Amino acid sequence: MPAPVIFFNRRTQAFETEIIYGENSLRWVYGSPLGRAALWLLVKRAFFSRWYGWRMNQPASRAMIAPFIARYRIDVSEMADAPESFPHFNAFFSRKLKCDARPVAADTETAIFPADGRHFAIPDIAANDGIFVKGVRFDLAALLDDAALAARFESGALLISRLCPVDYHRFHFPCAGTPGTPRLINGPLYSVNPIALRQRPSVFWENNRYVTELQTSNCGLVLCLEVGATCVGKVVHTQRSDPSVAKGDEKGFFLFGGSSVITIFEPGRVKFADDLIEHSAQGREVYARMGEPAARVL
Repeated sequence: MPAPVIFFNRRTQAFETEIIYGENSLRWVYGSPLGRAALWLLVKRAFFSRWYGWRMNQPASRAMIAPFIARYRIDVSEMADAPESFPHFNAFFSRKLKCDARPVAADTETAIFPADGRHFAIPDIAANDGIFVKGVRFDLAALLDDAALAARFESGALLISRLCPVDYHRFHFPCAGTPGTPRLINGPLYSVNPIALRQRPSVFWENNRYVTELQTSNCGLVLCLEVGATCVGKVVHTQRSDPSVAKGDEKGFFLFGGSSVITIFEPGRVKFADDLIEHSAQGREVYARMGEPAARVL
């Protein structure tokens, strides 16, 4: 029996077992020779995710919404729109929440989590000796596809926010500042599910991803990345055309699939929250919501 995926829930202050969407299929794809062949030939390819995303845009996919809400206990009271109002599953998947559903930590000396999800912190990228798997160091140069930028952030602090299909799938700015234009780095679309990550942590710097440079007054330059994954139909950027954004402003959303947001701070700029440091050091993620404190600005 494969080991369960355990995370610490900041809200309940308890350890919980992750309910993995499509677990049987994922274990077959990443755990069997035939499945790995299917992964190489089909599942990681962009056309497979585009096809799956197209399916989630069809009116027939509305039938998936009610069972999904029941199975994963989605809190409909937070939603800005009623479940029956969505024309297809992707509209529900990328749903907006009510204005007060995700309060943003107002303290100007606090950087927030940019998304709901399970979060993993690396306080010093250069000193880290393993990302989920011991001995697999985070390849910042590959992630950013920019040697000069990677050198600048080499000893910086990195936060991985992993969104499961059951999560709220809009992502937000972790700090106030002036954002640049998202830069696309093409790549395959491996799953970012923990079953896949335990075997291939490198998906973070291999997968299709966007990099946005956010210039801030109190955190210096902050890098905000959105990492695509298997069955993510599309990453949609909705950030305003205004020259500046407030902390917690919406940056965009993912269509169907699991996905990740990565936030990188320059060296010496922030200190992650104690619970995040403690559990990440033990290879365990912390569940927290967008708007909650992730780090203190130094």
